Amino acid sequence: MGVVAESAGPTLDELRRRMAAIPGRGESRSAAAPSERESGRAVLSTPLAIAELLPEGGLRKGDVVEYTGASSLLAGLVAAVTASGGHAALVGVPGLGLLAAAEMGARLERLAVVADPGPDPVEVAAVLLDGLDLIVLGLGGAAVPPARCRVIAARARAKGATLVVTDGRWTHPSLRLEADIAGYGGLGAGSGRLRSVALAVAVRDRAGPPRRGRIELRPTAGRIEWVRSRDSATGAAEAADVAAC
Repeated sequence: MGVVAESAGPTLDELRRRMAAIPGRGESRSAAAPSERESGRAVLSTPLAIAELLPEGGLRKGDVVEYTGASSLLAGLVAAVTASGGHAALVGVPGLGLLAAAEMGARLERLAVVADPGPDPVEVAAVLLDGLDLIVLGLGGAAVPPARCRVIAARARAKGATLVVTDGRWTHPSLRLEADIAGYGGLGAGSGRLRSVALAVAVRDRAGPPRRGRIELRPTAGRIEWVRSRDSATGAAEAADVAAC
């Protein structure tokens, strides 16, 4: 696929044609995370370090997720989905580095990039829901009206596609995901080689207490790997502590 669109004028018609040309949506099994859990809910392949914090062990297909924080986690989600055989798109998120995604294992030929979706990025994302597994949508600081949120959420469920919205407001998402940079490893007194980047992650769904954890990005043999931080408390333990209060 590998679409790069600079403006939204001809984009919608072009994207509809490309969606129709995709032979079949779906992912092959991969070591990132299983695409089915014991609960029977279908989920997207997700880096294991992140999947351990998510309620179903991955982002559920058909959900809308509101994301805030470092773009590196979004790159990791895109990498996991495309590496496992799925298709993904970036709509209005020019700050997400394709090189970083590639170093995490992304297959860029399975990634559509609409850097400038024009005045209505939500409509562009709605078209992409027809044929892709994961769409990352940058809202440019906008708040999407509740009625439109409901329409798009229903479309995502019907198509079995996961929509991750960032840089804006979305009413009643299925999941809220935050990831903030918590520290760097390998640097001391202003010198040294960067060996890791730590992220503090918080996951909030509609039921139950938030799940929190700390994950790290580490370069390994030319690749960037996701690992759980050794000093990170498990999400389940924290959830139990909150519930007991």
